[in-house]
Amino acid sequence: MSGGEPVDSAGGSRTSAPEGCFISLEGIEGSGKSTLARALAAALSQRGLSVITTREPGGTPLAEQLRGVLLARGSEPISPITETLLMFAARSIHLAGLIRPALESGAWVICDRYTDATRAYQGAGRGVDRALIEQLALTLHADLWPRRTLLLDVPVEVGCARARSRGGPADRFDQEDQRFFERVRSGYLEIAASEPGRVRVLDATVAPALLVQQALELLSDLLPARAR
Repeated sequence: MSGGEPVDSAGGSRTSAPEGCFISLEGIEGSGKSTLARALAAALSQRGLSVITTREPGGTPLAEQLRGVLLARGSEPISPITETLLMFAARSIHLAGLIRPALESGAWVICDRYTDATRAYQGAGRGVDRALIEQLALTLHADLWPRRTLLLDVPVEVGCARARSRGGPADRFDQEDQRFFERVRSGYLEIAASEPGRVRVLDATVAPALLVQQALELLSDLLPARAR
């Protein structure tokens, strides 16, 4: 499966965890994913849903250690292939330790990045063979793609300026040039165009309150009746 109609952790049947729902947020640096994740979690919790927010790479203690390896600006280079494999290693740990158990318990899981990020960053950005990425995804989670992916689209110069304004030391990805992020953004938009049923694009330059409102509207058809 290469990202077609998404299914849940029951391997195609959504009846085992009718309240659970897997949502991913995607976008380049500075697109506002973390802020939106917190706002969506609060809004959905107010509607009586059990909500867990998480991120990739990371989400569990061991996966967070791999995140540190991936983001650190060390003296030893990490090749694009190695970077891709580390991303999937962290994802495998994350799925087993957090995402699958949460969905099986009936929770909504809001994940800041998932395999679409690997497609965009390592595929479009780094030039890693798309077939390799798809094979790794097929092997690891053929049964588990997000029910809905919200792509927060923002011009590269705007996103990078926002990211710089946060302060703190730059990681391995922050130091990439504008051309890299243009490739990543184009990769994301290609994914959205190819999977319009799952991936919905939001203009991330709008005011945060409006962005939350629009995101909730794009999730409304997934809400259980009691939460609408």
